[in-house]
Amino acid sequence: MLWTLGLCKGYKPGVTFEVSATATHSRARTATLTTAHGTISTPVFMPVGTRGTVRTQTLSQLERLGPPILLANTYHLLGRPGPEVLEQFGGLHRWMGWRGSILTDSGGFQIFSLADGRAMTEEGADFRERGTGTRILLTPERSIAMQRSIGSDIMMVLDQCIDSTSPHAQARAAMELTHRWARRSLAARGTSPQKLFAIVQGACFEDLRRESAAALTAIDGFDGYAIGGLAVGESRAQREDMTELTTQLLPADRPRYLMGVGMPIDLLEAVHRGVDMFDCILPTALAQYGKVFTSTGRIDLARSVHKRSEQPLDPSCDCEACSLYSRSYLHHLVRCEEPLGWHLLAFHNLKFYLQLMKEIRAHIAADTFAAFYAERRETLALIDPENPSTPPAPARELRAATRGAFSIQRSTHGFASIAHLPSGEIMHSVNHPDAEAERVYVAQSALIARALSGDRPLVVWDVGLGAAHNAMALIRALDAAPAHAEIELVSFEHDRDAFRLALANTGPFSHLRHAAPHKLEHHGAYVRDRLRWRIVDGDFLSTFRTEPPPDVMFYDPFSTKVDAPMWSLATFRALRAHLTRPAELFTYTASTAVRSSLLAAGFHVARGVPSGPKEETTIALHGEDPAFAAHALLDHTWLARRSRSTAPFAKDVPADQHVALDAAIRAHPQFTR
Repeated sequence: MLWTLGLCKGYKPGVTFEVSATATHSRARTATLTTAHGTISTPVFMPVGTRGTVRTQTLSQLERLGPPILLANTYHLLGRPGPEVLEQFGGLHRWMGWRGSILTDSGGFQIFSLADGRAMTEEGADFRERGTGTRILLTPERSIAMQRSIGSDIMMVLDQCIDSTSPHAQARAAMELTHRWARRSLAARGTSPQKLFAIVQGACFEDLRRESAAALTAIDGFDGYAIGGLAVGESRAQREDMTELTTQLLPADRPRYLMGVGMPIDLLEAVHRGVDMFDCILPTALAQYGKVFTSTGRIDLARSVHKRSEQPLDPSCDCEACSLYSRSYLHHLVRCEEPLGWHLLAFHNLKFYLQLMKEIRAHIAADTFAAFYAERRETLALIDPENPSTPPAPARELRAATRGAFSIQRSTHGFASIAHLPSGEIMHSVNHPDAEAERVYVAQSALIARALSGDRPLVVWDVGLGAAHNAMALIRALDAAPAHAEIELVSFEHDRDAFRLALANTGPFSHLRHAAPHKLEHHGAYVRDRLRWRIVDGDFLSTFRTEPPPDVMFYDPFSTKVDAPMWSLATFRALRAHLTRPAELFTYTASTAVRSSLLAAGFHVARGVPSGPKEETTIALHGEDPAFAAHALLDHTWLARRSRSTAPFAKDVPADQHVALDAAIRAHPQFTR
């Protein structure tokens, strides 16, 4: 796909944006953006050179790092050196000696960050410089004029950025002013061949984001679109939701730029949601204080744990900080505030960011991004796992972490689970709960696999919400497949205390660091695009008949010892009678009695994957679907083993029915084909 940008009157063509690949089950894409100063492969991270220099880095070091584009700031360059100097040198490229591309921020962020010293009018932002008191009136016209003096390859319209948690009325006023200023910025560009991006605003309000994107894309002449007003107060989950929403509203044939974001994990999440361009001061700003990004997680070199460490900063990196010095020496430089430490670590951090983007581009091109995303979203969030700053809480503190009948139980394997105090049962006591949920309940489902590729809508029942591991495993799969079909996820729970306990302790329960479970708890539902997740409180056996029949069931109640009615033949017969189309049921047990009840109720029963000490789990199938051929049905080998069982029936089956049911099971179609 190849598009030539620059459709407004007077614009000189020659800048192109060519999308070369889009990842499967993701909005991540790789493209080529061509400017007057070179070709840029996206997704791309732009090091921040606010005043015409990337802090602590020489020009030769930047050339070794190899970023194809830098960011400079219009407001700061307007104050010093001013347009006259830059015009004398023919622009910022020649003045600083940079041969790559440059994008200039318009000064909109300073409208937010320097709010104490400026006044806002329809004309523009009136700043008073600290110290001198000099007045700077930044209007859309003056911002564009300065960006023309800078000679940047990509200019930004002037916008009003406000706190992302601002009230709706304030967010609307700022958005509408941004739209008016965007039109003035476009007019001020005139015949300049420089590229111009509009900026979508709207804080964290979905209706405003939709309105802003619609208004700006209706204006002919913008060469790309930025997502502004994020990373200024909202939660990470809110930022991801607004990013995902906005990218879907922007044209596929223009670059998408998420302004001022962020940490490496933020870049990965935004690429997954369709963003092409990023900038952020964090690589150099955090380096000043000894905070560095490595292949094993983020490390704080100011901590005394590194004082005697002889190991390299990151064995997988060949920069000077990693190849020439020990962590001990780098720790010393940081603690003494030696400029060399900042210099070395800033280079390392910038290299980490640029290498991450290179890997992302390669995986998108190879169509392996979905697996890369799943792996890296875990490792990028780690903080010095070799030397955790907060050791596991002692047992007495964990025993105090209770709510109602539930408590937090920390495994010797390093993960946390929820324990049911009256019975002593522990949810997911052997395997990591997230891994078990994904393996047993999501990855095995042929219907979910089809829905992830957009096949047809599904209703999924999550029977036994617990700490929401199973539901969140599905949501993670949906996050990785933005083109999925419509999904209605219905969680059933008669006691939300386990969920609320985990929700209040997202440290050990990291799967809940997502907007979805919090909205579910506070509003009873979480809705986004083609996903609707809601909760049904109360006894499942009393409520399920009023719910839409499921296509997939995650059947995860407590065991037969604690919750026998949920595993009865009567319950499985009632469930089967409620089904109206082919359906899959997944459960953790491989109990002979449970499998016998499922067969007697009319389900076909198959072997599920192993889980922890269990050699098998169980899959029950209703109806005919070609996809079900992937499941391995129980055969005569299992029947022979069943004949030797001392407990082949559920406790609710009267003894006088055993013979008849035994005959019915043996005559089941799956054993007579």
